[in-house]
Amino acid sequence: MEIREATIDDGDAIRRIARDSMEGSYSLSPRAIDGAITQWYDDDRLERKLGEDDYLFLVVEEDEEIRAFSESDLVTEGGNGDLLWLHVDPAYRGAGIGAELFEETRDHLVEMGAAQLRAKVLEDNEEGNEFYESFDFEHVGTDTVDIDDEPYIENIYMKAGTAEATPEEVREDSPATATTPDGREMYVNSEEVERGEKGPFFTAYTDPSMNEEDKYGYFCANCESLDNAMDTMGRVKCNSCGNLRKATRWDATYG
Repeated sequence: MEIREATIDDGDAIRRIARDSMEGSYSLSPRAIDGAITQWYDDDRLERKLGEDDYLFLVVEEDEEIRAFSESDLVTEGGNGDLLWLHVDPAYRGAGIGAELFEETRDHLVEMGAAQLRAKVLEDNEEGNEFYESFDFEHVGTDTVDIDDEPYIENIYMKAGTAEATPEEVREDSPATATTPDGREMYVNSEEVERGEKGPFFTAYTDPSMNEEDKYGYFCANCESLDNAMDTMGRVKCNSCGNLRKATRWDATYG
């Protein structure tokens, strides 16, 4: 068994495994799954991902067949490495492939500069939740995502006994509060950081309790602005400096 970085030639196998894995793990409509596979893993999108320095795409190959893959990114050096997806062909589950791929992915992210690993999985994916718990990761929070116009709870896991990594330079970039273009004060959570092309984005809230229902949008650390917008593909763009947070995971799974 070989674990290696993916190439564009692996595209057909990646799409097949992702589709079979999602159909077996998630209670999603065929329309939502087909839309996700097309938007995430068509050849153009896959080629762009493979060309990004802070993106990690690993595949497991055995007997000249791709049997699993993981997709991750480095949010910021010294911060979190986000494990976005780990899919194993359902025909080969239970053989230890997922565990080996998980450990290899974690090691690669640490080598890239991640302080620790953060993973997300939908609440109704019982097998996926148990997988991370088996590695002594603990549930540290939840998020709500809209998939095919339906809300789903997504669980967030991190290594037990650790706090979410936020590098010193990122914390300095993130103030406790920020002001909207129309003068309203928002509360910025420095622990909720997303990768941007020019600098990180932080989640901003209307209330200091920072509950899910109080989410306002994103604070751009590059120019210290709350003036941004999200397009139909889930990409957040700062209107002040052009910093771009690319769509990840469920951002683009509509239709």
